[in-house]
Amino acid sequence: MAKVKHSVATRKRKKRILKKAKGFWGDRSKQFQQARRALMHAMVYAYRDRKVKKREFRNLWITRINAACRAEGITYSKFMNGLKKAKVALDRKMLADLAVKDNKVFKKLVGMARG
Repeated sequence: MAKVKHSVATRKRKKRILKKAKGFWGDRSKQFQQARRALMHAMVYAYRDRKVKKREFRNLWITRINAACRAEGITYSKFMNGLKKAKVALDRKMLADLAVKDNKVFKKLVGMARG
């Protein structure tokens, strides 16, 4: 029975992990075990923050809409409620974009929300 050798697979696995850990600080980018631990940690953060990013962007859009609304003398909640009653189906991302880039259209929307 011949001895099974793993050197090719082992080298490939180690190279893959060290390549992903490129740019990590100190031994975390050079030593396999340190790199593997750091990479696992980094991947947990990456997974979590893909979810957090969605929350943060929604928060940003709401803040921008609120600021633009208050400049027009209406609160965010009254504005959103007015748009709902006027059957305007624009999401917060688009509303925030209009508030920042196209003030005239946003003013018309505020007028529609007031009724």
